[in-house]
Amino acid sequence: MSEINLKGIGVALITPFKKDKSVDFDALGRLVDYQIDGGIDYLVALGTTAETPTLTRDERTEVVRFIIEKNNNRLPIVVGVGSNNTAEIVHELKVSYFSNISAVLSVTPYYNKPNQEGLFQHYRALSEVSPRPIILYNVPGRTGVNMEAETTLRLAKSCPNIVAIKEASGKMDQIRQIIDNRPEGFSVISGDDGIAFDLIKAGGEGVISVLGNALPKEFSEMIHHALAGDFNKAEAENARFVEAIKLLFKDGNPAGVKCMLSEMGYIENELRLPLVAACDETKQEVIEELSSLKKTK
Repeated sequence: MSEINLKGIGVALITPFKKDKSVDFDALGRLVDYQIDGGIDYLVALGTTAETPTLTRDERTEVVRFIIEKNNNRLPIVVGVGSNNTAEIVHELKVSYFSNISAVLSVTPYYNKPNQEGLFQHYRALSEVSPRPIILYNVPGRTGVNMEAETTLRLAKSCPNIVAIKEASGKMDQIRQIIDNRPEGFSVISGDDGIAFDLIKAGGEGVISVLGNALPKEFSEMIHHALAGDFNKAEAENARFVEAIKLLFKDGNPAGVKCMLSEMGYIENELRLPLVAACDETKQEVIEELSSLKKTK
């Protein structure tokens, strides 16, 4: 069904900014290499973690172009294409350039709060025009609406090019219902680092990660051990990340992971309003946690 193997770990790349808030392409290039060298399985551009709503259309185009060029066909690339205006996304899918892109990730419409039938009709409209496989993205904590398991399964069974869901509802019962009743070839991916291990144990395919930006090698190893069925080893590894994952979201995403990457020397600790950098207290906790993780390698 899919042109991309979604088993493993994708990383939702941040967008690094310079002190003047312009996109820092040098830092983005370093980050892409760091992810690939860390053993992740695919790159995700223009997701939530990329601060995509604050990027202009030209910047979004240039960021994707740059990632494609820097990646140089080393890993599959997924690109976020989402809006609460169905007609706008349909148009974008028709006219955008998707060469070297393996799949699109599309978030449920936000703010409008459509019902389940509205969600179904929205994604069906996208599926009819998308030149690439579609990954659904359910993140009710940000969008204000939860796409229920029945709707996800209805889409999976009726739209051949809808090939996966990134589930960030935090509802393991809902996630298990999708896993247990999905059609062959439909992937269920965690959108939450904190439940990635549990989702894989339940039969899911992996994670689209935030933490992977900062710790690609370490988090990839845990995910790959879990997928190989080595749950004891993976569970022990996963326990190391509990505090780091909490810190990612203490001051909001991507403030936490940008703070980590800044302390590691990869980027400037810059975000675009309305988001702001992590506070001094969180920054100190991040420094201490990174030191602790180094000691427990």
